[in-house]
Amino acid sequence: MSLNPMSHEPPCCGVSTNIEDYFLTRRKFLNRVGMGLGALGLATMLDPRYLVAGADAQDGMSAGANPLAPRNPPLPAKAKAVIHIFAQGAPSHIDTWDPKPDLLRMDGRSIGGDGGVALGSPFKFTPMGRSGIEVSELFPGIGQHIDDMAVVRSMYTDIPAHEVATLFMNTGSLRITKPSMGSWVVYGLGTENQNLPGFISLRNGGLPSGGAANYGSSFLPGVFQGSSVNTQVATVQQMIQNIRNPYIGSGEQRRQMDFVKQLDEMRAKDLQHDQVLEARLESYEIAFKMQAAATDAFDLNKESEATRTSYGNTPQGKQMLLARRLVERGVRFVQVWHDGWDHHQDLQERITKKAKEVDQPIAALLADLKQRGLLDSTLVIWGGEFGRKPTRDRNGYDNPGRDHNARAFSVWLAGGGVKGGTVYGATDQFGAEAVTDKVHVHDLHATILRALGFDHTKLTYRFNGRDFRLTDVAGNVVQPILA
Repeated sequence: MSLNPMSHEPPCCGVSTNIEDYFLTRRKFLNRVGMGLGALGLATMLDPRYLVAGADAQDGMSAGANPLAPRNPPLPAKAKAVIHIFAQGAPSHIDTWDPKPDLLRMDGRSIGGDGGVALGSPFKFTPMGRSGIEVSELFPGIGQHIDDMAVVRSMYTDIPAHEVATLFMNTGSLRITKPSMGSWVVYGLGTENQNLPGFISLRNGGLPSGGAANYGSSFLPGVFQGSSVNTQVATVQQMIQNIRNPYIGSGEQRRQMDFVKQLDEMRAKDLQHDQVLEARLESYEIAFKMQAAATDAFDLNKESEATRTSYGNTPQGKQMLLARRLVERGVRFVQVWHDGWDHHQDLQERITKKAKEVDQPIAALLADLKQRGLLDSTLVIWGGEFGRKPTRDRNGYDNPGRDHNARAFSVWLAGGGVKGGTVYGATDQFGAEAVTDKVHVHDLHATILRALGFDHTKLTYRFNGRDFRLTDVAGNVVQPILA
């Protein structure tokens, strides 16, 4: 028989063969001959239970199963999806969600041991809703939904540096690159829509502070990483580059995808699975399916004019409406980036501008989710990476702002799994430090995972001989804010 793979001579004895039977690389030969006898010897030393692959992989999925297939969480849960609105730049809690009348009375006078000059908030706080929670005049629209919200006023973090704290809020890690919160959620729950990524990050322009690691999957399989979409551009084709192949049609693309998958299966059978390669193939498959699904999901012209107007015809209005459309279509985790909250000077003017950009869109998002019956199953989160000091930033001069503060800031949560009309924790009389029921970033992450039906200590992934988790070796669930 000819060993030429291009030969068409029939094999001897009438035995049929496949094309891959003609290939035997040097690596395969050495592997089969050199390792065969050793494997036989090893088999006699091992427990027979470990010689057969278990039915379940470490992530609870059957071997070979679709990693994005929707799965039920191990614990009871109300939230099924997340919209994380990240106010990057660290908004001042004292001017947004944590009123401090004592600070206003001390305005212009020295407070604290460092001789800082108090900067009282120029914004009025008014009780709103049945709960009577005080809301800053910066957020008249969002305040209409205060009874659906839990405001945490006692947040704190580790380091008041934007890039580091931003990564910490998104990944739970200060030092080494770890999977983002969205990647952990999709790893645990899969996603309802197999034609769209399970985790989508909506940004309005360039990459966020800290880069793509904020929505990356790190050592988790690549299929769980976030897909970043620039919503600043006009069309779907511009938002998601290369969404269409300009050279060949969908039929030919499907044929090519099937062929590449077949080659990968042949390789895996004779050698071993390559996680990076298979993640890349998964991304190709999602990209192929997205051609039709994304075109529909990102086309805001399919919404009524009244709906688009309610969100506001602005970049942030567009982002919030897209977030609702994605969650409605089964995307598990949507992150909305809203940067520009770093106000060291001109606080009154600049924070008013930033708040106005999101007040109407977020209010419309909450109302729209509620009207469609989605708020009960969607966890909405708003907050930044740290807070601000109660004193005048020395760089502000006649138009002061506030400097960084890792010891106190606020976030709010609404929707699925949240006890609305709730205030949790407190800072001191001036808002300089969280003092009552303090909530660390790890605690917030643990609480988010619990709302989705997970014990944060058990949602783990083994890497380099260690079981990693979003909350590292810390974190306590803030049970009072959960319904």
